[in-house]
Amino acid sequence: MDNHIHLLLKETEESLSVAIQRISSSYVYWYNMKCGRSGHLFQDRFKAENVETTRYFLTVLRYIHQNPVKAGLVKDVFESRWTSANEYIYQVQMVDIDFGLDLFNPDRNKAVRLYIEYMKQPNNDQCLEITVKIKRTDEEVREFLYQLGILNKNTLQQMDKENRDAILAELKALNGVSQRQLSRITGISKTVIQRAGRVK
Repeated sequence: MDNHIHLLLKETEESLSVAIQRISSSYVYWYNMKCGRSGHLFQDRFKAENVETTRYFLTVLRYIHQNPVKAGLVKDVFESRWTSANEYIYQVQMVDIDFGLDLFNPDRNKAVRLYIEYMKQPNNDQCLEITVKIKRTDEEVREFLYQLGILNKNTLQQMDKENRDAILAELKALNGVSQRQLSRITGISKTVIQRAGRVK
């Protein structure tokens, strides 16, 4: 994908963490050399989940191959240059296709036909999702306060403790805000914000 990669790997003697570290280090070195840059390339640590059944293996395989379609990058599963979808049909270059195709049928021609049908099926497959971090702007937080009837930070600071803490608890419940940001916008210390909404 344009900002992440999915790998369906079988863990053997080398642990998954070591394998991913080796792969990512090699890629970062290559990318930095190619682009004349240095330093980190990846934002977060990798995320993983176990694939423990053959049914879920096929679900994950389809999810990976359909990812570019669902993201609107291509119209058909087999149009993407950056998945292994076509290796199961044409020429194998990198992946082990035998395990996956054998799950469809022992006869290779039938297996390929069933594989193509399965990869094209519309679905709501849910696998490990990349969560996009939401970060609200100060203006969005101020707009939320305005909707609560708080026209400026002085109004909030002069409220009685119970009502003020109720407003702060609502602010803290918003996705994508930090206590530091709330302190900056409201003029109320992080300690007070941290305590707001706690059950005594």
